[in-house]
Parts: sequence; structure tokens; C-alpha cells
Amino acid sequence: MTSSQSGTTDSATKESSTGRSTGVPGNPSTVIGIVVSMLLLIVVVLFTAQSPLSFFNPAGLLIVLTGTLAATMISYPMREIRRVVALVGSIFRREPDFIREDIDELVALAREWMHGDARAVERALENTRNPFLRTGISLVIDNVREEEILDLLRWRITRLRARELAEAQIFRTMATYAPAFGMLGTLVGLINMLEVIQNGDLAVIGPRMGVALLSTFYGILLANLLFKPIAVKLERRTEDRLIAMNMVLEGVSMISRRRLPSFIEATLNSFIGEAHDELGERPLVREPEGSGGRSP
Repeated sequence: MTSSQSGTTDSATKESSTGRSTGVPGNPSTVIGIVVSMLLLIVVVLFTAQSPLSFFNPAGLLIVLTGTLAATMISYPMREIRRVVALVGSIFRREPDFIREDIDELVALAREWMHGDARAVERALENTRNPFLRTGISLVIDNVREEEILDLLRWRITRLRARELAEAQIFRTMATYAPAFGMLGTLVGLINMLEVIQNGDLAVIGPRMGVALLSTFYGILLANLLFKPIAVKLERRTEDRLIAMNMVLEGVSMISRRRLPSFIEATLNSFIGEAHDELGERPLVREPEGSGGRSP
């Protein structure tokens, strides 16, 4: 492995595999979802209970939160839990989209490579934001065989997919634990209530029943309004990153085969368009009949 290849690989390891930052401020869907969920809870509390405090039970909430956290820590190593905690903030940020920039950069690098100017390609790579792209083009410059380049890049894609899906799986696991510990809180409350009934102290039946019912309420609420949505959000982010990485892989492959830059640009543009349509990120625009192939 040459020095340029080694340096590129090391820098790519330190950064994210797609060369993306953690995101830019502003994810309206997350904010809207949080606001709507809070409004729903406020309506439920204000219009279905005589006292809003009847929906607050520290004992039941403590059982669910402590039990879920303890079970998660038993299930996963601490290093993974610390990494996942840092990811919670990413759901409030919009993932920046550099796909168009990556296409333009791949086409420009393809032109330099077609002209046989390896030095110009190396200089352009120094300003490349995407370490995944930088790794692939560096291997092309080093005259590594296309099959070996694709094997390495596919391994990088597989590694990122496995790591990020494992991170999302932690939140899915927490979504499984939370209702279970809610049921545990319910059993604790019922046992205590039976003991109170046996002793004839009916004045404390209400608080005991509150622990029993609210524990299940907290478990279901946390699972379906917090843990599962975070898991889905992280999985969606992973899908977008994999699309971008596969697009770069295809571009590197065509550059290695010395395809024409115009062909590379057309191929990557169609690739991204199809991927967006499949993911539902933008609707398909159909031309009206009788328009002669032109938009109205």
C-alpha cells in the first residue's frame, strides 16, 4: 500500500464513512412530532383527569426508567451505550445532502484522470470532503485493480451499515424493555394494593393503584413516543448514507474503467434520481397527455 493510499485510509477511518458531518440545525419533522405529542399529552391530562398531577407518579416512572436502563446496560457494552447516547441529538438535526456535490466532484476527477493528469487528481483530492470518495479515487491513482477497490469499498459500506443498524437496534431493544418494566411496576402496585386491602387501610388504595396503572402507561409511552421513533430515524439516516456511498462506489468503478465523464455524469444522475423516487423523497413528475413531451 502506498503512502497516499495509507494516509487516505487512516483519515477516512477517523471521519465518518460518508464524509458527512453529524447534521445541520433544523429537522422539522422531529420538532413537529415532539410538539404534536406534547399537545396530545396535555389534552389527555387536562380533559380526562380531575387533577393533572394524577398522571404523575415518580415511583412508577422510576421503575420503568431504571429498569429499562439497567437491562440495556446488561445487554450491551458500555462503549456502545456511550456512542448511542451521543446520537440522540442527531435526530434534531437535518442530515446535510452533498450528493450533487459528490457527483460534480467525481465528474471533475474523471476528466482529469482521462487526461492522464494524476497530479491534478491528487491535488483535487486534498480538498475532498468525502473520505469514502477520497479512498476510492486514491486507490484508482495507485493503479489498484478495480475488483480490489470495489471489495474494499463494499466492505466499508457493510461495516457502516452493520454499525449504524446496531446503534438503532439498541433503541428498539429499549422499546421492548420499557413496556415489560411497566408491567413489572403494575405487578408491584397490585401486590402492594392487595396487602393494603388485607390490612383494611383503604385510604392508600388510590396511590397503590396509581403505581400499578401509571407504570404501564409510562412504559408504553416511552416505547412508542421515544425509543421506537429514534430507532426509525437512525435507520432512515443509514439508508440515505448507504445510497450516497453506493453512488460514489459506482462513480469510482467507472473512473477506474476510464469511462467518459459525460457518461459518468449521466449514469450518476439517473442513479440518484431513481434512488430518491424509491425512497419517496420526491414525487415522480408525470407529463400530462397531449403536452408534446413538454411540461405545462
